[in-house]
Amino acid sequence: MLGAPEYTVFTPTGGVLRSFVPHPRPQPEKRSLQKVPFVELFDGRLQGVVSSGSSATRVYVSLIEAGTGNYYCSTNNNRPCGGLGGGGCKHIGEMVKNAIAQYGQERVSRYLGLPEPQATAWGIIGQLGGGKNKVEAGEVFARFLDYLRYVELPASTQPRPEMAWFVTG
Repeated sequence: MLGAPEYTVFTPTGGVLRSFVPHPRPQPEKRSLQKVPFVELFDGRLQGVVSSGSSATRVYVSLIEAGTGNYYCSTNNNRPCGGLGGGGCKHIGEMVKNAIAQYGQERVSRYLGLPEPQATAWGIIGQLGGGKNKVEAGEVFARFLDYLRYVELPASTQPRPEMAWFVTG
């Protein structure tokens, strides 16, 4: 099938299958958009924006690096999270919890490089083994602002070229 897209499917035993047929992903579960408005698996990281909880004007950018398990959490102004200790903070926990709801425990665990899927956010965090590694929040926050720009586009039934990456159905 020359020119047909090829899909990679991971089996439960760790094997890899190649297929020309797209396999459906499970529907995302309901998640808290008010608490975690943005979460994604991107550029070798699980990253997201998490509401403060104590201030309506403050958000935290949280991330976990795939493979190393290194993590960081800071405000959008690059002030480190006060709860960031040995193993993460509540913002990282909320981000992982919402990533599990959005992508499923198996996909999040596999993306982060864990040998076995973990059922809970703190199960995943406990298996990572990384340490605190400062990362600038600007890149993740800029992606969040781009996401908001797409959400705020007026409704239309016409195709939008800038939304071609967004898969539906």
